[in-house]
Amino acid sequence: MRLSAYLPIAIAIVLAMGASLLAARVAVDRIEAGARSGILQAFQSDGLNWAKVSVDGLQVVLTGEAPDEAARFAALSAAGTVIDATRIVDRMDVRPAQTIAAPEFKIEILRNLDGVSLIGLVPATTDRTVILERIGRVANAPVTDLLEVADFPEPSNWNRAVGYALGALARIPRSKVSVTADAVAVTGIVDSEQVRRRVETELARTVPSGVRLALDISAPRPVIAPFTTRFVIDGDGRRFDACAAETPEGRDMIMSAARAAGMTGTVGCRIGLGAPSVEWAAAVSQGLSALADLGEGSVTFADADVSLVVPHTVEQITFDRGAGALDRALPEGFSLTAIRTPPPPEDGTEETEENVVIEFSATLNAEDGVELLGRLPTERSRAAVESYAHAHFGLNATTSATLLADDLPEGWSLRAITALDALSHLASGAVRVTPDDLAIEGVSGQANAAGVISGLLSARLGSGAQFTIDVTYEERLDPTADLPTPEECVSQLNAILEIQKISFEPGSATVDGDGLEIIDRLADVLRTCEGVPMEIAGHTDSQGRESMNQRLSQDRANAVLNALMARRVLTSGLDAQGYGETVPIADNDTEDGREANRRIEFTLRAPEAPEGQEDASEDGQDPDETAEAANAGEETAGE
Repeated sequence: MRLSAYLPIAIAIVLAMGASLLAARVAVDRIEAGARSGILQAFQSDGLNWAKVSVDGLQVVLTGEAPDEAARFAALSAAGTVIDATRIVDRMDVRPAQTIAAPEFKIEILRNLDGVSLIGLVPATTDRTVILERIGRVANAPVTDLLEVADFPEPSNWNRAVGYALGALARIPRSKVSVTADAVAVTGIVDSEQVRRRVETELARTVPSGVRLALDISAPRPVIAPFTTRFVIDGDGRRFDACAAETPEGRDMIMSAARAAGMTGTVGCRIGLGAPSVEWAAAVSQGLSALADLGEGSVTFADADVSLVVPHTVEQITFDRGAGALDRALPEGFSLTAIRTPPPPEDGTEETEENVVIEFSATLNAEDGVELLGRLPTERSRAAVESYAHAHFGLNATTSATLLADDLPEGWSLRAITALDALSHLASGAVRVTPDDLAIEGVSGQANAAGVISGLLSARLGSGAQFTIDVTYEERLDPTADLPTPEECVSQLNAILEIQKISFEPGSATVDGDGLEIIDRLADVLRTCEGVPMEIAGHTDSQGRESMNQRLSQDRANAVLNALMARRVLTSGLDAQGYGETVPIADNDTEDGREANRRIEFTLRAPEAPEGQEDASEDGQDPDETAEAANAGEETAGE
């Protein structure tokens, strides 16, 4: 009875406790949901969409990867505006900071006759003072430094690229050079087409490994004087001995007229300044058309003077008609001289004093020099012609067997001297002067030799002069067409040294007599390798103190460099370096081995980097070794 009386009370208490727990749970869920919803709304309004929220009772846990520390703090602050900060548990991560990429280092160097300007960004380790000093020496003009500095490691190829760029700047007084660690771009203007080819060749063969080179070097249009075009139709075909035009459009007009006149193949026509008239191309086109109608002969334009020369095989009436039509068609200001050559004496004509062939000739070949034959009017004229030959071909390379004659045509001496001047443009050949003609034939290493000779003869001999040019260009004779590569230069030099070593007096850096002959041969090779960066390496055997051997090898390398300089070899690309006994190529325990180790070698080196940026360890010998050498007494260095 008593238990049953308490049972309802117990049940009521249990039900009350369950209802309380349920109410508490509902309240907690509402609080958690409200906190989570409020924080998410705060995150959304602040753009913190990366952050996540979970609620465990009164604790609010924040997770997610913040892009940076500031974003993480912003998430904490946003959550703190919704709930008490003590309830927040921060389990957010911060994204690892990315390494700041190094900027692109680049220098723009602008050089003209007034000065040099540098613009760009360089590593903090770059010695700008040395660069500015080097440019100042090269340009001999003010240098404006507008470079900025960034404290990042310099790229591996930076110093070599900058050194190469400064070398390019030294070659072109009006230029823009852009340099990065892996590329150099050179834009510039040089004085002539020949200089342009030489500079491009030198720059192309000395570019450092790993550096891309872009060249845009131009030469101004040359002044052509006299402004000459000569077109010939004979048994050998239809061709230009010389061709000049003032514009590409004019060149195309002349080429079109030449093709219409029967010329085949591709022929260059120089573009230059000096045309006597804006109607030059039209005048030349008329001349080529007239000669094509006549069928044989030559037409020469030398400035405003026009010479039309045809052989006697062209009928007189045809010649008169063609010459008259050309004279009327030429633009105003051009003057025509038309000549139909007379027929030769009939076969069987006896040689008399009146019809003997009068001539002067000069023959040039590489082995024997030039030989002068034929007739000259006076002793004074002969002396003048021989002196002119000496000046062009050398005193010991001229042989003269001329005769004096007092019945030569007027202006004969001028024609003989002009012939020698024309011959000087050939590598080998011959020139023959007669009263009616001047004929030159041979080979040349000058691509435009025929045009140069044609202009020379037109200017010297005057309007209406007859001359024949048969000159062939041979690339092997062109001094700029077959320059050796840097590797070939080193190979040729070391091949000479393999046959016979440069010998020095024992224990000294004095080159003996036999060694001087070897240096003469090295100098001949180096004149074709100007600008190639090479090292003259001196080596000794291991006898004597190491420091003394180092110094001796350096002195001997310097002696070779100075001997080459004395022979007028351009040594700007050469560097002398002594290695002492550190690089043996044979056993120092035998006499033959020691002899082999005592040597001079040539090696390629990277183009010069800006001074002051090389490793200090390469500067030379150790100061302690120097002191040790000073106290070495009578110990002998390796010879």
